[in-house]
Amino acid sequence: MSDRLDGEKSEKVAWRTPRWLRGPRPEAVPGLIGTAGAAVGLLNLVAGVFPRFRHSRVHALAEVLPGAVSPLAAAASIVVGILLLLLAHGLKRRKRRAWGAAVALLPVGIAAQLVYRHSVFGAVLSTALLGYLVWHRKEFAALPDPRSRWKALANFVVLGGASFAIGMVIVSSHPGKIVGSPSFLQRAEHVLFGLFGFEGPIGYTNQVDYTVGYSLGALGLLTVATTAYLALRPEHPAARLTEDDERQLRELLARHGGRDSLGYFALRRDKGAVFSPTGKAAVCYRVISGVMLASGDPIGDVEAWPGAIERFMEEARAHSWTPAVHGCSETGGQVWTRETGMDALELGDEAIVDVADFTLSGRAMRNVRQMVKRIERNGYTTQVRRVRDLEPEELERVQKAADAWRDTDEERGFSMALGRIDAVKDSDAVIATAHLAPAEGEEPGPFGDLKALQYFVPWGTDGISLERMRRDRSADPGMNELLIVAALQAAPDLKIKQLSLNFAVFRSYLERGEKLGAGPVMRITRGTLLFLSRWYQIESLYKFNDKFGPRWEPRFVVFRTTRDIPRIGLATMQAEGYLELPRVLRRRKAVEPLPCAHTVEPVRAAEAVERVA
Repeated sequence: MSDRLDGEKSEKVAWRTPRWLRGPRPEAVPGLIGTAGAAVGLLNLVAGVFPRFRHSRVHALAEVLPGAVSPLAAAASIVVGILLLLLAHGLKRRKRRAWGAAVALLPVGIAAQLVYRHSVFGAVLSTALLGYLVWHRKEFAALPDPRSRWKALANFVVLGGASFAIGMVIVSSHPGKIVGSPSFLQRAEHVLFGLFGFEGPIGYTNQVDYTVGYSLGALGLLTVATTAYLALRPEHPAARLTEDDERQLRELLARHGGRDSLGYFALRRDKGAVFSPTGKAAVCYRVISGVMLASGDPIGDVEAWPGAIERFMEEARAHSWTPAVHGCSETGGQVWTRETGMDALELGDEAIVDVADFTLSGRAMRNVRQMVKRIERNGYTTQVRRVRDLEPEELERVQKAADAWRDTDEERGFSMALGRIDAVKDSDAVIATAHLAPAEGEEPGPFGDLKALQYFVPWGTDGISLERMRRDRSADPGMNELLIVAALQAAPDLKIKQLSLNFAVFRSYLERGEKLGAGPVMRITRGTLLFLSRWYQIESLYKFNDKFGPRWEPRFVVFRTTRDIPRIGLATMQAEGYLELPRVLRRRKAVEPLPCAHTVEPVRAAEAVERVA
């Protein structure tokens, strides 16, 4: 691959200095400052909550100040401490606004440390952090993240709860100066009144009531002010695919769409796109929890990929996002790692069935053959058509059925899901449907005789890639096998030569771990995956796809450093729609496994294997 083609820029492959000879990573300084900011914030918070030290060198100076200064200093110390804790993550990510806010807050914190807690150590530490921030100010140039006003509600709930908890500590941190013995409810009432700026039922001696009152009022004001700011600030929308972006991507797919089975999924509306300087390649992505997550290979001419990748990395650096790639091919992984210096890890294998080689004959296909014949004897029929060939009424019925049979409130998926059935935008897509005429005297269902459907998006001019599987829960088991076989048998008439069934996560580890002579590490890995299969379809998905005799194509995840993997994993689960705590923590008994990793619910692996065997 050339380093430059038609003016296309790319990072030239050059000898890289060994890690041990290089200096600290660029993100090391912001990371250190972020950690120090959190420490100083915690120190300010503790200094404001607990009483001052009476025997300090600064005490004599502080005593000559006006009486209201010390309570105000306590409140300021608490507010500065909380804000610095909130800003620590932004400092680690080199956010310019976080840097400016920290520089403005630290002098206030220094003064509060000296006046109220009389802490020379805290003031010196805060001064050192302030100097470090000013010295490394050029490191903090990252742009803001996409945001929405939902963060205002989250801020009110989280910060409000934290303010109440800190308020309870403040109210109880002066036990020798409380009048009487107030109960827990009285203390809670005092905190709630104080957060809203009113006097509570608890009294104090030696003017401690001013310190407590100012501190509680400052906490309440901080909660209200930050919530109002988040609610009223201009919204910076997340990346969305514009009409112009979609037009350019469709042009690239028309010329190069046959190279990657995941290419068509770049047309999801919730993805953004960055193009190479010449427009011959593009990388599609979504930003989740600070991770700039690309899916599949870049779209377009392979020779132009480096320019699109360079633009992707520039965007990640500008916002201080963590760059990552989910589900790229081996070729894509090689280009990504070569151009960026990142690492790659095998994620799973995609199951691809070559239509010319598929047959129901033979011992290997016995289970599939028997299941399909049994369902056909029960009266089920199938149809496989281009989505543009459906009548409008039937298409509407299919769309409603797909929504009704979905197990989640919204469509799942990111890397291998399109999220729509549209005869106008996706006219070349293929839909396979299963039908069962109602028995004599039986009322038809809400969707007529429709019992199951499978939707395939185009893969170049002669391939299709599975997008979703849905079925009526009252239908007989085996609908998935029936429709996959029907699609493969109808493929020659539709001029389709290959069909992608999605990929099985960690398939190679499962396969190697069960072989004779597998080492202890591989056996432990396989055992862990089998354990996780009780909640996620890891083994059952692999076994299901393997029944159709596919060829396996590896897919990879590309990441910058090993410590980014947990964060990338969480972002991927969010993108795919699986980070739903109630569903993750509870097992759900499904009627039949749905072998589509982006549209399924977790089921027990044993039950899944039993049903698809």
